Amino acid sequence: MANGQQQNNMKLTLIGAGPGDPDLITLKGVKALQKARVVLYDSLAHPSLLDHCPEDCVKILVGKRFGKTSCGQDEINDLIVEKAKQYGEVVRLKGGDSFIFGRGYEEVIFAAGYGIESEIIPGISSSYAVPALAGIPLTSRGLSESFWVITGTTKAHELSKDLHLAAQSSATVVVLMGLHKLSEIVEMYSGLNKMDEPIAIIQNGTLENQKVVTGRISNILPLSKVSEIGSPAIMIIGKVAALPDLSFEKVNEMMQQGSSVER
Repeated sequence: MANGQQQNNMKLTLIGAGPGDPDLITLKGVKALQKARVVLYDSLAHPSLLDHCPEDCVKILVGKRFGKTSCGQDEINDLIVEKAKQYGEVVRLKGGDSFIFGRGYEEVIFAAGYGIESEIIPGISSSYAVPALAGIPLTSRGLSESFWVITGTTKAHELSKDLHLAAQSSATVVVLMGLHKLSEIVEMYSGLNKMDEPIAIIQNGTLENQKVVTGRISNILPLSKVSEIGSPAIMIIGKVAALPDLSFEKVNEMMQQGSSVER
């Protein structure tokens, strides 16, 4: 294809890689990888997903993790444009779902500024998949009627103000990328007299080396230190976080006492 034609038909395909387990990517995502000419992939995308790509596909790691940035967002944006111009199309493989704290929309807008159209292929988000596979439903009759998903790190590297609002509700609270803010979160819940609130921390969710720590706001700090829990991890705060540690009879009793009805 001539370079001029490539620039007239440039395309960005944004794929959500899912929560970690490579089997949890969508079929549409796999089909896109099978046709990829160049892939820019994140650290949280399972490396075996690249096996779906053609042998001559160019694979570039642009992963970002807390405290371990290999590429800044501006550099990633520039690479998207550079590779789209060079190859006509570029695949961006991001962990989880790229529109949930993945900055995927920023990449779409940046690409659009250079005449690059985008196709979005959603991914399974760790916000609900990781708790589910650890035996924690985010909603359950009588225990939780809704849930919040909040980033633990804002652009200013501060704890989100939304967390304070969420903590005052009876909803399940899911905190992504917030393990390094655990002491601040404990302090916040303590100030709301919620020391007995159940909390679960799940590291490497959906993978073989998954680690789960459950406790209460009152004891989660020492428990997390003893277990040496680390990133990447998500936190689930609320009544449902205690379910994996309860007997079937106790769970059934709690559900029967609830007045909410799920359809």
